[in-house]
Amino acid sequence: MRGFIGFTKRNMMMYFKDLGAVFFSMLTSIIVFALYQLFLKGTFYDSISGAMEGLDNLVLKADLDTLINGVLLTGIMGSALITVPFNCLNTIVKDKEHRVDYDISATPLKRWQIILSYFTASSLSSIIMVAVILTIGLIALTTMGDTYITAKYVALLYGIVVVGAISSTAFFMVIMIFFKDTSVSSAFFGILSAAAGFVIGAYIPISQFSTTVQTVCNLFPASHITVLIRQFLLSGVVEHIDEGIGGIDGGAFAESIKNTFSFNAYLFGGTLSNVGSLIYAGALVIVCIGAMTVLYNKTYKRK
Repeated sequence: MRGFIGFTKRNMMMYFKDLGAVFFSMLTSIIVFALYQLFLKGTFYDSISGAMEGLDNLVLKADLDTLINGVLLTGIMGSALITVPFNCLNTIVKDKEHRVDYDISATPLKRWQIILSYFTASSLSSIIMVAVILTIGLIALTTMGDTYITAKYVALLYGIVVVGAISSTAFFMVIMIFFKDTSVSSAFFGILSAAAGFVIGAYIPISQFSTTVQTVCNLFPASHITVLIRQFLLSGVVEHIDEGIGGIDGGAFAESIKNTFSFNAYLFGGTLSNVGSLIYAGALVIVCIGAMTVLYNKTYKRK
């Protein structure tokens, strides 16, 4: 067990000591923030302006600002849950490229301990990074106005960050095992970074895509986690807006917001509940851990 813990610490230090890796793992989130400042904020307002017709005097601008800023924070966290785990796992590829894996395989550590150590280190590193983003984001939202988020939902947000980091790490680890040099993994990361914002609905709400595209996006566990983050983060302000309208529209505006910004994940012809999304993420973790253990035994030969 001591060897497992030591190797896990080593893998975490490999990520945090590489400031370039830390920066690039956050690059997509930085881009989301920049695009929000340039034009996404207006786009999101336009997405809900039609549903506001006749309700302009009942919906406070401060509440809309809180809603849109919450959508931004959700996009930043969702994209980080894709790019951070992938970058953390790049240690596997570096060890292969520099033949460090030969030395690792010669240690007393069992193969399942080695692969589980990579997985644990990446999960913990991702949890730390995304939790920091969430903390900064919540503080920023609070300084801008009332967020209507209860202590229960704050706790749920941190809990879902843990689930998201673990599930995304498991998902990408199966892919990373096949990469043999950093040039290939870097090329793949470039594609992933470009797609991440669309996959979790940071640029365009996923509800605007066809059902087939929505299903493809929701194959990524980070998309399900982003949906849950969006619910826990925005439900309070949506309910407050609905209360302010006073039932004049029969809750149509609040329902429109939930549909527009995808408060539930669509997968294979059906809409999943919160429990359904958690079951999907949990099942994926189990399947991927089993797959990565088998693949490790086949790709790493003890010297």
